[in-house]
Amino acid sequence: MTRADLTEKILDIKRAKGWTWKHICTGIGGMSDTLIVGALLGQMKLVTPLAKKAATLFGLSEVEERMLNEVPYRGTAMPPTDLLIYRFYEMVMVNGPAWKALIEEEFGDGIMSAIDFDFHFERMAHEKGDRVKIEMTGKFLPYKYYGAEQGVPAYDFKED
Repeated sequence: MTRADLTEKILDIKRAKGWTWKHICTGIGGMSDTLIVGALLGQMKLVTPLAKKAATLFGLSEVEERMLNEVPYRGTAMPPTDLLIYRFYEMVMVNGPAWKALIEEEFGDGIMSAIDFDFHFERMAHEKGDRVKIEMTGKFLPYKYYGAEQGVPAYDFKED
């Protein structure tokens, strides 16, 4: 069995039982719904106790449980072809340079972590149609200037 096969098995069980992601995440618990769903879709790993809960919930074998605990090969082909995912890609293509400039002006030369990262979304009622509100927070990681000497800071935090 491959990890992709396990993902399909999990989705088949979800469909057959009529479960929602919310039901599944409540049954597994222990971390963000985004990370749990990501793990069940093959993009993240579940820590051992959560892999055990998922295996119990889905009736998976011991080998399948261990697969949920393995570090996956992450990512998808670019550009994405799913329209909802593509819209995120489009937002970054169009707004990315401005976001980069604004973040660098505030923090200095570096990046926002996608590993030390939080994501939350909610549905917001709106008279022209419900809206998706997204909040992302990531640790700022300044670039390190290795070999820095003679008063040159090792990290590029925002200079005053």
